[in-house]
Amino acid sequence: MKRLLDPGGCPWDREQTHATLKQYVIEEAYEVCEAIDREDDAALCEELGDLALQVIFHAELAERDGRFTLEEVYASICKKLLNRHPHVFGDVEAADAAAVLKNWEQIKKEEKKSKATGPQARSILDDVPAALPGLQRALRLQEKASRVGFDWDRPQQVEAKVKEEVEEFLQSARESAQTGSNERMREELGDLLFSLVNLCRFLDILPEEAIGLSCKKFVQRFHHIEAEAGRSGRSLNDMTLEDMDALWNEAKER
Repeated sequence: MKRLLDPGGCPWDREQTHATLKQYVIEEAYEVCEAIDREDDAALCEELGDLALQVIFHAELAERDGRFTLEEVYASICKKLLNRHPHVFGDVEAADAAAVLKNWEQIKKEEKKSKATGPQARSILDDVPAALPGLQRALRLQEKASRVGFDWDRPQQVEAKVKEEVEEFLQSARESAQTGSNERMREELGDLLFSLVNLCRFLDILPEEAIGLSCKKFVQRFHHIEAEAGRSGRSLNDMTLEDMDALWNEAKER
């Protein structure tokens, strides 16, 4: 990486900044996840390397500006691991994973206090990245709040909330059709999605994985429609909805 960024190195690499590289950090992380989902060890090995390169790239850019080094990056995570696992590296007792998480959150809270420069910096929600995909961010926010007791007691309560949000969304949709404004409808849809994520959490379902499976299913069934249309010499644009729906149902049966 040093050679690539040196004078005479790679012109593309030398033009990059932390901001321009953000998209690649995200892309590489998702490619790691895809390799895990495929249970492809060779791909996982390769994609982890690609993700690790992003860490090295950012650290090298920072070092050239005299801000921090790669060694400091890894020293920081080592310090954090030691500090947040007192049940392993210290004399704290943790009977199960729930106790570990409780200790972890308390330690993080204390760490934040030492760094706080204002009231907002002390929020337990601060370390949930705003750039996370919506469903994943909703889940992480709910998890954080639940660890300090801000939570429902039973799944049935969440189920009732989902039903309430469905009705509010449908009502806003009816109003939107009359007023021509979808601002409230969009807000109510967000509330509905947030409540569904909460229900997923109570049922031990990861919402991002669930929607990912639905997307995969949709792609497979639509591919079947395309393939059957091609075999019969037809274009999708020339097919009726009924024709495509029949092929969709055929794919479901298969």
